[in-house]
Amino acid sequence: MAEWQTLSDRVNSVAPSATLAVDSKAKAMKAAGVNVISYGAGEPNFPTPDYVVEAAAAACRDPKNHRYTPTSGLPQLRKAIAEKTLRDSGYEVSPDQVVVTNGGKQAVYEALQIIVNPGDEVIVPAPYWTTYPEAVRLAGGKPVIVFSGAENGFEPTVEALEAARTPRTKAIFINTPSNPTGAVFSEETLRAVGQWALEHHVWILSDEIYEHLTYDGEKTAYIGAVVPEVRDQLIVLNGVAKTYAMTGWRVGWLIGSVPVAKAAAKLQGHMTSNVADVCQQAAYTAVSGSLDAVAMMRKSFDKRRKAIVAGLNAVNGVTCRTPKGAFYAFADVTALLNRPIGNAGKTAKTSSDLAALLLDEGHVAAVPGEAFGAPGFLRFSYALADDDLAEGMRRFKQWVG
Repeated sequence: MAEWQTLSDRVNSVAPSATLAVDSKAKAMKAAGVNVISYGAGEPNFPTPDYVVEAAAAACRDPKNHRYTPTSGLPQLRKAIAEKTLRDSGYEVSPDQVVVTNGGKQAVYEALQIIVNPGDEVIVPAPYWTTYPEAVRLAGGKPVIVFSGAENGFEPTVEALEAARTPRTKAIFINTPSNPTGAVFSEETLRAVGQWALEHHVWILSDEIYEHLTYDGEKTAYIGAVVPEVRDQLIVLNGVAKTYAMTGWRVGWLIGSVPVAKAAAKLQGHMTSNVADVCQQAAYTAVSGSLDAVAMMRKSFDKRRKAIVAGLNAVNGVTCRTPKGAFYAFADVTALLNRPIGNAGKTAKTSSDLAALLLDEGHVAAVPGEAFGAPGFLRFSYALADDDLAEGMRRFKQWVG
């Protein structure tokens, strides 16, 4: 590029997605003939349920589905999402509070674009999903990171949130079950956060995309049900990607007050317009149907969860709490830093260094904790085949020695 061809400060301020970067490098190595076991991307290895695929195929053959839909989404899909919210979250919303988006990331982006002004602060509890702070920056806001460690079960405390609050605090992210930790926030935590947000007029962005993936008798608590008074300042972010193994279909949604939904639809009208009609038809079939296929996948995830936690804790110098939700294990690897390790006895000063060495030498891909605001950790997705999971753990243990 010529000297005058500068890019915007906005885009230059944003870091690339670390999870996608790890996944891309692992795929490139595989394409070059290297046998890599990847725990990088949070993507179920199951196919989308057959009945959902068949609904999409039928929709493809009907010319009426070859056109634009309303920007906010197909009316029947928005109605189904409202009904699903009552079924799962335990409170009523109307279809006109729902906006169907091109995946969950667009829902996050739009939510921030419609409530954040330049200089506003958004509290992001850490460990966090890597996109949250970057989406805040794209909206002109300032992410304020509040770390909660393993000793607190990775759940934020109101005391920590209050210490971070300023007159510019506009919103807070809540993500339960959590990516990357697998933590499932208690009702007590959500009640405390909700009451704090009410008192200080703070928007709540509640990412609930892993809601159906919980284990050991844990159940997802919904802040909109636990603290009903927050619903006017609550924006729910969700989608079909994780629950129904539909990552590639790109269907998410946001739920807010009617003014919020209208603002999101207005913004989306100038961005992407509607989500592809056929994908919406598939999502409608998923959302309006039973959760039987989800229960099957959850049973497999549970088995893998136990296997990966055991495998990680068997690696000398690694400790890993048992996650209660999602499909990630978040391992503390600080004991592996600043000492010779691996095939060539190299030293990793950071968990990013460690992840790079593990991939290059051990041919195992994991995402470093720096991507989630938690240096000293590695995130391992266990949404992969059982044999690959076991082989990756064997390689990791052998590589550490």
